[in-house]
Amino acid sequence: MIALWMYPLAIATGNTYVLKPTEKAPSASLLLTKYLHDLGLPPGVVNVVNGSKDTVDGILTHPDIKAISFVGSNKAGEYIHDIGSKNGKRVQANMGAKNHATVMMEDADRASTIKAIVGAAFGAAGQRCMALSVVVLVGDLEESRGWAQELVAQAKLLKVGNGFVEGVDVGPLISKDATDRAEEIIEQSIDEGAVCMLDGRGFTVEGFEGGNFLGPTVINLSDQQHIDPNEQITNPAYTEEIFAPVLTVLAVPTLDDAISISNKNAYGNGTAIFTTSGGAARKYQYEIEAGQVGINVPIPVPLPFFSFTGNKASIRGDVNFYGKSGVHFFTQLKTVTSNWQYGKGGDLGGVTMPVLGKA
Repeated sequence: MIALWMYPLAIATGNTYVLKPTEKAPSASLLLTKYLHDLGLPPGVVNVVNGSKDTVDGILTHPDIKAISFVGSNKAGEYIHDIGSKNGKRVQANMGAKNHATVMMEDADRASTIKAIVGAAFGAAGQRCMALSVVVLVGDLEESRGWAQELVAQAKLLKVGNGFVEGVDVGPLISKDATDRAEEIIEQSIDEGAVCMLDGRGFTVEGFEGGNFLGPTVINLSDQQHIDPNEQITNPAYTEEIFAPVLTVLAVPTLDDAISISNKNAYGNGTAIFTTSGGAARKYQYEIEAGQVGINVPIPVPLPFFSFTGNKASIRGDVNFYGKSGVHFFTQLKTVTSNWQYGKGGDLGGVTMPVLGKA
């Protein structure tokens, strides 16, 4: 899917394209390119190269490559933006995220909101940059416990397994390293005082015992008290982009507190508010800093004719992905000034600068 953000616009605006997929999952990119060639796209318009850091460095320094798009981790994105920019290339790097969903418990539609959050948190096993990884429950602390318990109950209904098996809701993580890292963060968050309401560690699937499975996990940082928006949240379940089916629960008294906490987070990819109050929604959309805002929409990824407008630490580069911004990224502005003379001996300029309105 991610490649489709870039190369259709790139070739539509007259460029050729080199696609370098992750070495951990290259098959989809190879299939996309095969389909393009099968449809008659001339050889060399869209190309695939495989490899790791050496291949990336080749792309970043090659004199014929003018612009680079990247989606992935902050560490890799910052490196690509830095080296690519130093080599005179235009770079857009979409990086990490910690997307917050704010729930106005007093008026949000409870059943549909619970279902939406569970789907957005655990779909794709949490391995998408727009996954909802934090839910901020606004209102009474005791009521927040009830909401958290319902989130757990709904998450328990999800089926974990091989993604190619019909009826499976949550597939495996991309690698053993990713699974180990997620489990270590869960363990550390518990050690630092979090309440693990649903623990998906050690999940095994019959017939796929060696798979990298992590079941839906819900970690509550507000089991005993509201989060104070004036204090820094240091628990790794909140500070780390886990990129796994892990949902962190916070509770705060007011909408102002929820906005304050969300805005203090370094990332700014996406966010959502669940409410039936027009006033709350309007306040949220104007005061929240994240670049993509959903109002009763759990994953507010824009339609293709708009642009993917994540901001803050979620992006490096000044031009966003796809939409009008994407067209700007894959094209270069040019200005042509003409002076056609309809008789000989006209004034084509002299030693002085031209002045507007000169006779």
